[in-house]
Amino acid sequence: QVQLVESGGGLVQAGGSLRLSCAASGRAFSRRSMGWFRQAPGKDREFVAAISSSGGSTDYADSVKGRFTISRDSSETTMYLQMNSLKPEDTAVYYCASRSLASLSDYIFPDSADYPYWGQGTQVTVSS
Repeated sequence: QVQLVESGGGLVQAGGSLRLSCAASGRAFSRRSMGWFRQAPGKDREFVAAISSSGGSTDYADSVKGRFTISRDSSETTMYLQMNSLKPEDTAVYYCASRSLASLSDYIFPDSADYPYWGQGTQVTVSS
């Protein structure tokens, strides 16, 4: 059983920063490809960033490139999303997602349908 718990959301002014964390339980964290997605009110869930199980590859949505950084710490079984230069349009519930793999890989999964495990979400609100 895989459980994911997000934290770090909150209210911040435009231009500010937040760091989201996703704590994963269960074994074989190092063989999990991970991702961050977000959903704003009235909109579909969208891809934000993803990191390979090896940690060697990352991918970002165009809207967050240069502002957000995804990383993972296998020793703590935790994934992070550092969000800088936040904009009001970044306001959403942010979800972390996990997909178990048979072995370490550099493959990235940007499609939400590729992830069977999801956290409960953390609210990020950016005021103008």
